[in-house]
Amino acid sequence: MLEREKDIMELSQKIEDLRRFAEEKQADFAAEIQILEEKLAKMKKEAAENLSPMDKLTLSRMIERPTALDYIETVFSGFIELHGDRKSRDDPSIIGGLARLGDRPVTVIGQQKGRNLKENVKRNFGMPSPEGFRKALRLMKQAEKFKRPVICFIDTPGADPGVGAEERGQGEAIATNLMEMAALRTPIIAIVIGEGGSGGALALSVADQIWMLEHSVYSVLSPEGFASILWKDATRAKEAAGLMKITAQDLKELGIIDKILPEPPGGAHKDLKEMAKVIKENLLQVPFQSLSANIKEVVEQRYAKYRRIGAYLE
Repeated sequence: MLEREKDIMELSQKIEDLRRFAEEKQADFAAEIQILEEKLAKMKKEAAENLSPMDKLTLSRMIERPTALDYIETVFSGFIELHGDRKSRDDPSIIGGLARLGDRPVTVIGQQKGRNLKENVKRNFGMPSPEGFRKALRLMKQAEKFKRPVICFIDTPGADPGVGAEERGQGEAIATNLMEMAALRTPIIAIVIGEGGSGGALALSVADQIWMLEHSVYSVLSPEGFASILWKDATRAKEAAGLMKITAQDLKELGIIDKILPEPPGGAHKDLKEMAKVIKENLLQVPFQSLSANIKEVVEQRYAKYRRIGAYLE
């Protein structure tokens, strides 16, 4: 929880306690309550407007934050989950399958975190293995065959860094996804809903458009990792977060992402239905039929989009 959010909760509790005391004692504290409510409203407004990059990182990692499955079940209808990579096993940290966006059949894929320790262990804390990336690619190729748009929900601290994942071809699986998605002949929308970290996020975000929720983050590695590598001091993560340009606002300005989706006051976890409504409304505005009809140009534009990102010297 953010420090300012704790202060807001404490003040809200004080107002409630004062209301209860006034009712019990039959006393008039209306003036005092009004002053406190005005202060509370001001605190909420300032909290929403003055979030630092580290605050946004904290929000993106909150266990209360809606997961990919929350959005899939709320935004879409008729979701049918498909399992397995057809080579080894199923990876629960990536979910995907068929669903309907309005009347349009789509393929949805998401990185799934847990709500508690037991769920997070099952989902490997949202860190996909090679099997997860291969499952995602299998579903994308299926979508290409049947001309279904692909919608990806990004929410991972990074790919599984374990020895087993590396032995089973983690780097190759991510690289293959990057290559295949760049040329996939169907429209792709990627939405960063929480923490978009490292190659784990990149492997599902080579898309025609990348959207980010207002308080989500997207970066090549975590601020803690950045600080550890650059300064040999992970405690300087807050300083690193300010330098890395990880916020939706910074990335939009740099041209890395295409759209910022506004969150409810306090964050997406405060109102799942409202956040899902914003996502659905924006998805319904995408001209999927037109994009599919001109898929050759769409793929060329997708390739050009990534060629323009960054700077280099010859």
